[in-house]
Amino acid sequence: MKFKILHENKTRMRFHVIGPDMTSKQADILAWHLQSLAGVSKVKVHERINNATIEYMGDRQAVIDSLRNFRFEKAEVPTGIVENSGRELANTYKEKIVNMIVFHYARKWFLPYPLRYGYTIWRAAGYVWKGLKSLAKRKLEVSVLDATAITVSILRSDINTASTTMFMLGIGELLEDWTHKKSVADLARTMSLNVSSVWLQTEGGQVQVPVNRIQKDDRIVVHAGNVIPFDGIASAGEAMVNQASLTGESVAVRKAVESAVYAGTTIEEGELTIRVTSVGGSSRYEKIVAMIEDTEKLKSSVESQAEHLADRLVPYCLGGTALTYLLTGNAVKALAVLMVDYSCALKLAMPVTVLSSIREASDSRITVKGGKYLEAVAEADTIVFDKTGTLTKAQPTVAQVVSFNGESEDSLLRVAACLEEHFPHSMAKAVVQKAKERNLVHDEMHSKVEYIVAHGIASRIDDSKVIVGSAHFVFEDEHCVIPEDKRELFDSLPEEYSHLYMAVDGVLSAVICVADPLREEAKGVVKRLQDLGLKVVMMTGDSDRTAKAIAAQLQLDEYYSEVLPEDKAGFVEREKAAGRKVLMIGDGINDSPALSAADAGIAISDGAELAREIADITIGAEDLREIVLLKMLSDALMKRIHSNYRKIIGFNTLLIALGIGGVIQPTTSALLHNTSTLLIGMEGMTNLLDEKKILGDA
Repeated sequence: MKFKILHENKTRMRFHVIGPDMTSKQADILAWHLQSLAGVSKVKVHERINNATIEYMGDRQAVIDSLRNFRFEKAEVPTGIVENSGRELANTYKEKIVNMIVFHYARKWFLPYPLRYGYTIWRAAGYVWKGLKSLAKRKLEVSVLDATAITVSILRSDINTASTTMFMLGIGELLEDWTHKKSVADLARTMSLNVSSVWLQTEGGQVQVPVNRIQKDDRIVVHAGNVIPFDGIASAGEAMVNQASLTGESVAVRKAVESAVYAGTTIEEGELTIRVTSVGGSSRYEKIVAMIEDTEKLKSSVESQAEHLADRLVPYCLGGTALTYLLTGNAVKALAVLMVDYSCALKLAMPVTVLSSIREASDSRITVKGGKYLEAVAEADTIVFDKTGTLTKAQPTVAQVVSFNGESEDSLLRVAACLEEHFPHSMAKAVVQKAKERNLVHDEMHSKVEYIVAHGIASRIDDSKVIVGSAHFVFEDEHCVIPEDKRELFDSLPEEYSHLYMAVDGVLSAVICVADPLREEAKGVVKRLQDLGLKVVMMTGDSDRTAKAIAAQLQLDEYYSEVLPEDKAGFVEREKAAGRKVLMIGDGINDSPALSAADAGIAISDGAELAREIADITIGAEDLREIVLLKMLSDALMKRIHSNYRKIIGFNTLLIALGIGGVIQPTTSALLHNTSTLLIGMEGMTNLLDEKKILGDA
């Protein structure tokens, strides 16, 4: 590719692509290529002027060499990057708005009056037809008000008012439609699958391979707690599959041989071998878009109230118009009232504000599945944290392996990693990572692995039963014993670590000590949430000793130790029964019942797929301060909505009063009303928060 550097400094480069104007597709391809370069942190591509800007910390020459070698036709872009980017959508709506403005004023200034009159009549017919359809259904909706205002203006031969009214309504509809589609698309992209590897079933057993290597008719194995990455047919196994993300069903569905399964659904229990029938990435995206657009559960109550209030106000606006005419006998004053209605602004401003806030959240790597959950966060007074992988580091590390059967640490770690690699919990990842660091090869040597939620895992190796999990699971549920000559060693296990126990044939064989330090930002986040009026609670399956120490460090309001998944969900239900609004944040499969029970469940982005599917909100794994941002964003959203109510009611009441008093004409009344509606709608599209300030204060 040929390009010219226009401006640069040590960390930023702006360049012009020499050649024909880029298409939206080419701009997306170039943006993806630049973003994938080592050291590049930010990319902007402006296809209309063939310019691009990058911010980077890497090698300048490497960036230049990469650009020289880049070719649009040879670039390999992952499925869905171009198709679902949103760039073409934005360009389409920008062009529509510009065209609408240009054509409106061109007609007004250059079209002869007779032609302009005829065109206005033709356009008005569409609005009148909508109003008549509403009346036919015995409903007085906003469309009736719009049709009446336009019709009265035309009957008075005031085509300027009629034309201006339709122009403002058209712009408003375009802005609302654009904001809605963009917000839905942004939300859908963040909810789309993010699976990098899968287990491929081969003649030699299961092999972990990159997801882009999977072809149609390949057989993949999906274990409990993992997302199904492709549409397919179950060829072996049996499982309970959570399909809430696609169907809204709250209860898992049984899937067996010959059952159809769908990308994005999650296995709660069991295991399936799936014959892949579709490897396209866009189908999942399209399903999510349809789900978001169709389901009413995504609307906040204030948004629904605004829509209902808007329709309820229509009869009053019509009645006010009739009353004004009866009392004054002045059609101009009556029309001035008709030109003003509260409902138009309410119906535009509220949905736009809510959807824009969801878009703003997604820009900060926070995925919100509906406006009602932002409202729940704003109203919440209690937040419940899981500990491991949430308040503590997202990637715990294995500090040491204590042998209880005489085998070497490496041998024991190899066995543990072989079992744990099938499950996505942070403790399991720590074991697998330590084995990788020690270059321990752990080929599949076990039979089917069984996952017991919140307890551990079990399998068989060489006819021996091997279990790995918590003390409760190993010693109480499975009744494993500690070797008599190792009792003193067991009692002297370091207390500063979390412990993962492994037993073979009922006898403790190893204790894996896992260092799970607190996140650096955890204490500040807890304090900030408390300042925002939330009671902060921690619930963990760890021992009381560990939980008490962490609670003291973080100055939590309450903590509960050695709890099971049903205990977390039970606590949430009790708090709700007491009239409290509860948020739950976690990252593991064991957190899923509580996430589902909470008014809003918040999952960590790199946690278990099941937790992310069930959760209403997902935040990034890198920084807990995103929870503070989420709370501040939700509070700001509710503040803006209530402010919009006051602005809409106040300003439109003033316009009606001025119209009745004869201070302003209907044309002015319509212009001011529609202008205020658009301004409030456009304000709703702006960001609610200064993210850097919020995160910096946390």
